[in-house]
Amino acid sequence: MAVLNIKPAGSGKYDLLALGEVMLRLDPGEGRVRTARQFQAWEGGGEYNVARGLRRCFGLRTALCTAFADNDVGRLIEDFILQGGVDTEFIRWSPYDGVGRTVRNGLNFTERGFGVRGAVGIPDRGHTAASQLKPGDFDWDYIFGKLGVRWLHTGGIFAALSDTTPALVIEAVKAAKKYGTIVSYDLNYRPSLWKSIGGHKKAQEVNREIARHVDVMIGNEEDFTACLGFAVEGVDEHISKIDVTAFKRMIEQALKEFPNFKVTATTLRAVKSATRNDWGAIIWANGEFYEAPHREDLEILDRVGGGDSFASGLIYGLMTFNDAQKAVDYGAAHGALAMTTPGDTSMASLKEVESLVAGGSARVQR
Repeated sequence: MAVLNIKPAGSGKYDLLALGEVMLRLDPGEGRVRTARQFQAWEGGGEYNVARGLRRCFGLRTALCTAFADNDVGRLIEDFILQGGVDTEFIRWSPYDGVGRTVRNGLNFTERGFGVRGAVGIPDRGHTAASQLKPGDFDWDYIFGKLGVRWLHTGGIFAALSDTTPALVIEAVKAAKKYGTIVSYDLNYRPSLWKSIGGHKKAQEVNREIARHVDVMIGNEEDFTACLGFAVEGVDEHISKIDVTAFKRMIEQALKEFPNFKVTATTLRAVKSATRNDWGAIIWANGEFYEAPHREDLEILDRVGGGDSFASGLIYGLMTFNDAQKAVDYGAAHGALAMTTPGDTSMASLKEVESLVAGGSARVQR
């Protein structure tokens, strides 16, 4: 049974468009930020990571709506995006003042963590060009109407950046729906982003408005609790292991208020240490829940971006097969593989994902 009414492949220029911020990730490798003498540079952003995964791993045509300060750091991030194959046509460039008082590019210092030491992200993203994006900055009628886009993906990180980005997200999702484009949204709650602009109350006000225009809602138990205000016994924003039965009840509660949700999805993660997690996923679609195989003691090299890779695998499964079970299986497999390599973005291949979905092992390939 088909899950979504998705435009056919080839019906427009892009399979997916992402709306969000991309930062320069600076990674000290196995060391600590506080003692580092050199960093590996990557690019990363919750919404962008999904578009890049769909392009590099799954071969779909994707593009990005974002903004950068026009200096060498911005051009470096652009170069990473070009290497990832994501179309840069809709990137807006803001004149740089030479200092960064009015506009700059975001940096994200990220420690991978190891054993009892958890992963740590130290973002430096105030006054970024992307945070200053506002309604009217993109011609949605041209993008969705003339060029054609099958799927729009955005999320709660971008919506939390400033007073103007929530209104831009709402403008974008409304325009997408006008032209029959599927909308997915990753709640991706970050307390540090909402803290200075209204906390839980503001997060719920913004995300509940956006949710009314979403087809595929992605988020874990903390996200649904903090962003949408849904909670039941056994699920709260502080637990490390989800009570799946309780989480199902929470989703059923959310569906009563947001009947527009065609799919809801979450990863199921139990953190035993920074480098060893239990990992799985569950989605709701067509009135039923579907689970991916649960992987015990999954070894983690870099957990950042695992949820975004789950989302891109999920979207690929829905766009390619329109099948709920395949979608959750592809999402969980891609997320697992992405966490075996460094950086925010996936280095997996479609062949590797298909092999893991089919039950493949980690035996050496010659």
